[in-house]
Amino acid sequence: MKQDSTRNTSYTVDCADYVHVVKFNPFDSGDACSLIAYGGNNYVVVGTCKFQEEDAEVEGMQYKTLRTFHHGIRVDAIAWSPETRLDAIPPQIRFCTAASDRKLRLFTSDLQDKNEFKTFDGHSDYINDLVFAPNEGQEIASVSDDHTCRVWDLEGNEKAHFVLRSPGMSVCWHPEEAFKLMVAEKNGTIRFYDLITQQAILSLECEQTPLMSADWCLKNTLKIGAVAGNDWLIWDITRSSYPQDKRPVHVDRARLFRWSRVNENLFATTGYPGKTTTQLLVHHLGHPQPILTGTAAVGSGLTWHRTLPLCAVGGDHKIFFWVTEM
Repeated sequence: MKQDSTRNTSYTVDCADYVHVVKFNPFDSGDACSLIAYGGNNYVVVGTCKFQEEDAEVEGMQYKTLRTFHHGIRVDAIAWSPETRLDAIPPQIRFCTAASDRKLRLFTSDLQDKNEFKTFDGHSDYINDLVFAPNEGQEIASVSDDHTCRVWDLEGNEKAHFVLRSPGMSVCWHPEEAFKLMVAEKNGTIRFYDLITQQAILSLECEQTPLMSADWCLKNTLKIGAVAGNDWLIWDITRSSYPQDKRPVHVDRARLFRWSRVNENLFATTGYPGKTTTQLLVHHLGHPQPILTGTAAVGSGLTWHRTLPLCAVGGDHKIFFWVTEM
């Protein structure tokens, strides 16, 4: 199979609304299916997916909606809690959203009668990213255009507050580095904070702006990736505070960067939504050119499957899925 040509989507799921954000659950939920959540203009849908790449009895892809959560406002970001379990009795679904009203909402459901949500107030501007503490799931970190990174407990109390020098674009928490938080700022700086001392302990520099998205590699804690301007950039944090590798990829500026969860050399980037389509590129550090190019009508969001080399992007009344090779 040729990997260098523009590829149609492997699978699609039809949605009732425009999909602003899509997120696979990165944690094991105790079920053979993968959980996926997507956010529209006023709701969040949680569903399960299973692909033929993981189960020979599935033809193509099976998708099932588990529940639609009324949100009342546009969803801008979604984070899954590691406490989400489909194999518990009753099951527990827990996720947090960021919305255009500058609030976080923590949803907890047993998919039956119990459907709760709490609202966290504190940010004074647009929230760009959020993440749960990856091991216990008892805290949530968020970054905002208000030049802060905040850490909250599940009651919405602020446990830590870091003042940034520019808008916070991405925040990452690594399961192997549970006492460190990675925060990427629009001015091109990526800082690591020690959550015990609440001090910055390391910083990386893009030397270009605007930095729009950064990610911490699950398979290798020393690898950081980002997109800034038109380029992707990769750091090995033991070697230098400047990127070891960078390449121009998106003519109209790059928007999102996400590492694959199964291979430390595999990552995806998206461009800005253009007049008609958004470009998705899948890159492998061993290859000079992208190994997969996809397009989605006005796409938004980017997420990798927990165990497959498969990524998804939201779009107009659809979620698009692409399968690549390792």
